Amino acid sequence: MKFLFMILGFLFLGLGSIGIVLPMLPSTPFFIAAAFCFAKSSEKLHRWFLSTKLYKKHLDSFVRDRTMTIKTKASILTSVTILLSICFLLLKQVPVARFIIFTVWVCHVFYFIFRIRTAAPGGGTENLEPDKEKEKD
Repeated sequence: MKFLFMILGFLFLGLGSIGIVLPMLPSTPFFIAAAFCFAKSSEKLHRWFLSTKLYKKHLDSFVRDRTMTIKTKASILTSVTILLSICFLLLKQVPVARFIIFTVWVCHVFYFIFRIRTAAPGGGTENLEPDKEKEKD
């Protein structure tokens, strides 16, 4: 089973790397899947992946602080919107599928805007959702 996770980890790493170059293929979900698979396959591979520039650039802040830069958020939302729009347009004859695609898109946008904090340029975080502790004061 560990060998399967190792193979999947490298597959997801490759897809994520291609996603850096191709704007239609998001890289972050593939890197998250690669991290998961490497963690399941071997501690050595997992440590190696966590030390790569790809991980540090695309996932480190998200895994550590649940934050993303506005550029990362925008690129993910743009690619997802384009891909789901294409699917939506191609499924003119299937209204149920169009409804599901639209619902997935709306949930995706709300999640990225309101649930994932935006990393501020100075390295801190800016919560786009009102901070509950500040409301109590």
